[in-house]
Amino acid sequence: MSGASPAASPRGTGRRAVRPAEAESAAEATIVHTRILRCMLAVVDSYAYWQHVDRDVPVKDRARVAFERRWFGTKSEARLRTIMTDMVERFDAYPEALTLLQELGTVPAALRPLICHVHTQLADPIYRRFSGELLPMRRAHGLTTIDRDTVARWIEGLEPGRWSSTTCIKFASNLLATALDAGLVSGRRDPRKLPALAVPDVMLGYVLYLLRGVRIEGSITDNPYLRSFGVTPGNFGSFAARIPGIRFAELGGVVDLTWADPGLPAWGLRHVGATA
Repeated sequence: MSGASPAASPRGTGRRAVRPAEAESAAEATIVHTRILRCMLAVVDSYAYWQHVDRDVPVKDRARVAFERRWFGTKSEARLRTIMTDMVERFDAYPEALTLLQELGTVPAALRPLICHVHTQLADPIYRRFSGELLPMRRAHGLTTIDRDTVARWIEGLEPGRWSSTTCIKFASNLLATALDAGLVSGRRDPRKLPALAVPDVMLGYVLYLLRGVRIEGSITDNPYLRSFGVTPGNFGSFAARIPGIRFAELGGVVDLTWADPGLPAWGLRHVGATA
């Protein structure tokens, strides 16, 4: 995987270029946690964060500043402390992405839940496995539905005995609700349907340019981020020709990607900005 490149020049207070050391240190989260029990996809809150966050404000002060400046409307300061933890883990941890999202100003509405989905995957190992392993596996086996009890049993099986049955059920409910907001499942009652996936080509480009600068388990073309969108090593080539800013070649089973832009911010300003 190629290393990350410097970001485009930032605009406005709190919008700053990414230092090379920051980009190189970005990695997917690997420690299991329960934050999704308190904060799910949070598309509206995430969008507000992209628009308002001042990265010159220390993280420990951001909930107070956000409350005073009403970044998130009328939410309480206590609730903002919970939200802020997830915003920092989902977005500040990937500075190239946050630089782009701030630079864009307006992010197309259709892309917002998909961007939030990928960043929730990065920050949450359980959601990453749920959306990038369990759901794709069911689709691959020809299954068209999923229900809360199935997900709760899957959660229990990850680390038997770690969580109570009540917590496993809450996990299952929140994972399904998060996937619903991301468009990976449909319906709020069991059985939930697994709809056909139609992900914009520009979103796949976002994932590739993002992962190019993030340490992950897997490869740039074989990972739970792409699998959650229905893209596997077996069908990657059929998608690659349509992805902006990428040239794909495969010889003898070896994949070669050519990048048209130096990094995610430059790519995104050219391609995501054009769709806004």
